[in-house]
Amino acid sequence: MSYVNIFFPYSFHQRCLTHIKRQLTRLLPLKSPILATKDLRVVAQKIISIENKKEKTLWKKEIEKWIKKYGFLLKEKTIGVNTKKDLPAGRQEWWYTHGNLRRAIRLLTFDEKYLFAYLNNSFLPKTNNSLEGLNSQIKTKLSNHRGMKVFQQVSFIFWFLTFKRVKNKKDLKQLWDRLKNKIFRF
Repeated sequence: MSYVNIFFPYSFHQRCLTHIKRQLTRLLPLKSPILATKDLRVVAQKIISIENKKEKTLWKKEIEKWIKKYGFLLKEKTIGVNTKKDLPAGRQEWWYTHGNLRRAIRLLTFDEKYLFAYLNNSFLPKTNNSLEGLNSQIKTKLSNHRGMKVFQQVSFIFWFLTFKRVKNKKDLKQLWDRLKNKIFRF
């Protein structure tokens, strides 16, 4: 279970499709000599362009077609002799021959409701790149001010996020008026 489900059980969330595509690009190299890898890479690259449920259904059918055609590769094992010093010498070991293909197909098929949540909830973005940029800025600011205690850090983040939304003097005035009415009321 993810931390999002633990701390925010009723909130909708979406896995970042840009990060999934980046991971798939790493797992499925462009110049692979294996036809199955090339075919899955073509299908996987389409994930970022899915805009509606019909496209999602067609994409899922392509994944299922790939599994029917190349699924046997996901079960293929290689047996070898252990050469590591931490295990008994000469002991036979096995591993999946096409481990990256297994990882890639799992990434595309496991927990699909978090892959396409944005199709059902229009307020969800399909990527979280803008959020990560903000998190990176917060990390940098906190790193530059290491002497702050936890409550000061929380306050700092609150004000940083508050003023991050201010784009012009009108926004600043509205913010100040709201804060004045909430904070200074007795």
